[in-house]
Amino acid sequence: MSGCWGSEFGAAPWFCSLMETLCGEKPCRITLRRRARLWSGFWTSVSTGSTLLSAVHASLATAAGVTVVSSCRDVMTDSHWLVNSFVLFGAPYMLFDIYAMYLNHRHTQEGSQTPSRCSLHAVRAFLLRDWMLVLHHLVLVFIFLPITLFFRRGLGDFFIGCLFLTELSTPFICIGKILIQLHLDDTKLYRINGLVALLTFFTCRILLFPFMYWMYGRHASVPLHRVAFHLPLHCNLGNLLLLAPQVYWFGLLLRKAQRLYRRTRKSD
Repeated sequence: MSGCWGSEFGAAPWFCSLMETLCGEKPCRITLRRRARLWSGFWTSVSTGSTLLSAVHASLATAAGVTVVSSCRDVMTDSHWLVNSFVLFGAPYMLFDIYAMYLNHRHTQEGSQTPSRCSLHAVRAFLLRDWMLVLHHLVLVFIFLPITLFFRRGLGDFFIGCLFLTELSTPFICIGKILIQLHLDDTKLYRINGLVALLTFFTCRILLFPFMYWMYGRHASVPLHRVAFHLPLHCNLGNLLLLAPQVYWFGLLLRKAQRLYRRTRKSD
């Protein structure tokens, strides 16, 4: 006891007895609880900050997408400087977001304890849990970015702008996370925000792909049901790889909304 307390504050052993008498707890335990509260508050701030940063980045991506889509009259040949600039701007954020997700995973697993050093076990557990989201981010950085910057031959800025619009739902998802952290997940605001997140996710992450095929069909005078056969195979495969995780995540959102609806009915 005295060794632990003395190493922390250099206090005499009699002070431990005095604190135990006054507080009803051993000083070491008080110190550990205070440290746990500090770490819990710190990680909550980190989580909230990264969530807000995600919302800001998504809002900027949406604004860039609206600007590009509204500026390109010809969906294939018209170009806009914002496309390449925002891709370069957004790539570092994707790598940061992977790290932020890892920190959040460690905090969730370790609770309010002082976090341990990075370990292969923690990284492996994180990758097993969030492998699809991590893969999505890495594909955007190491495949989507080079294709956009070097292999498009200046074509298709309109469609890159459309892909920026997929971020429209992210601010509402981030708001939902913050409301949960504030213990406001039983409020009407949380339910309304969840409904908006569902609608924007379905519109801008799933319906967006048929819309892009339809716009290309208009440009090439090809019926919608024939557009896929008119495009190169790698274009269709790329769109399929982008669409597949969106469908999976939308299914998760639907299940979460269903659980919330059942909980609301029980409370009523």
